Amino acid sequence: MILAPRHPVLICGVLALIFMATGLGAGEMRTGAAATSDWTRDAPGVQRRITVADLPAPYATQSAVELAKLVERPKDAWPDVPAGFIVTQFATGLKQPRVIVAAPNGDLFVAESSANRVRVLRDADGDGRPEVSEVFVGGLDQPFGIAFYPLGPDPKYIYVANTGSVVRYAYHNGDLKATGPGEKIITLSSGGRLMGGGHWTRDVVFSKDGRSLYVSVGSQSNVSDDATEEDRARIFQFDPDGHNRRVYAWGIRNAVGLAIDPRTGVLWCSVNERDGLGDDLPPDYITRVQEGGFYGWPWYYLGNHQDPRHAGKHPELAARVLVPDVLVAAHSASLDLEFYGGTQFPERYRGNVFAAEHGSWNRARRTGYKVIMVPVKADGSCDGSYEDFMTGFVTAEGRVWGRPVGVAVGKNGELFVTDDGSNSIWRVTYGGK
Repeated sequence: MILAPRHPVLICGVLALIFMATGLGAGEMRTGAAATSDWTRDAPGVQRRITVADLPAPYATQSAVELAKLVERPKDAWPDVPAGFIVTQFATGLKQPRVIVAAPNGDLFVAESSANRVRVLRDADGDGRPEVSEVFVGGLDQPFGIAFYPLGPDPKYIYVANTGSVVRYAYHNGDLKATGPGEKIITLSSGGRLMGGGHWTRDVVFSKDGRSLYVSVGSQSNVSDDATEEDRARIFQFDPDGHNRRVYAWGIRNAVGLAIDPRTGVLWCSVNERDGLGDDLPPDYITRVQEGGFYGWPWYYLGNHQDPRHAGKHPELAARVLVPDVLVAAHSASLDLEFYGGTQFPERYRGNVFAAEHGSWNRARRTGYKVIMVPVKADGSCDGSYEDFMTGFVTAEGRVWGRPVGVAVGKNGELFVTDDGSNSIWRVTYGGK
């Protein structure tokens, strides 16, 4: 079912009234405690910057358990986006849609993780309504990451990251069904579905030159350092055929999303940090990934801040811990990310990162449940800030009806967002002033 978008002028007016009532401006840069506020202070255009200097002490607040109470989308609820943008519901009735990737021909491939399948959607005429919706391949094992290879307009394979493996299928532009069995090229540590650990998602992305395949594997636990974590909390690098495994970066608790900056070729990731240290510690993060870099987990976080649960361990590593580029409000559950390479959106959005925040459970007041934008300069650097782009997935009473997971840029420059709360895909276009 396709629903009509709200009128963007009406949205703008409502937000303006909210800002006047609260004394907050949409374009205002919020820092410190104001940058880590809950869902009631989210709105398109709100800018935030969190720094290491803002970190509270461990256990400054009690560790909370506030699970999302999913409800049906209320009739008057719809995602909010900045003025000039329009949101429509592209597809509904999916089963846990997670990563979404655009094929070179514009078809959209979606991992329906709990259904153990990958679906393909085709909107040939670009009217925002898919004429085709087919299961490309089933019988998978908690699929998540999807990538096409070789890069360019004529791929020969589609790669799918199961929780315990990476498989590839022969693919030609326009294929709606896998034409043969998958080839298992990589075996991985498999995940689970444990709250606060047992991370099962595996993302995959190819380097800009196509010579390397990056695969992320999250930790088994929240903060353990036992033998079960030996091949986890890492980003691995492989040859495209799955051979020649090496560790590209480590100490990354759960790099759910991977992306390549198309201008610089640098690998980026979006990371779920650990739980149990309080409402605002430690922040999740989005960052460029340094080859050989150590990001602290489980002994340290955000530089040489030692996790008190590992007091005194590995002092030789303290000076090696990298500080990520962009700190995101703690427990936001930062998931998939994508660089905006289209031209439909205004200039200020182009080349920037869009990232999905699935939403908190380890925080007394909800945070996340939105899509954010990270400004990135042409040289690949950033100032540590991020901006709310798509909000409104939580009711005023705190009930959750939507949880963003995947983001993808379509062939016409639109932004697609998967939502495994409402089991739908949202389509964001720019309509002008």
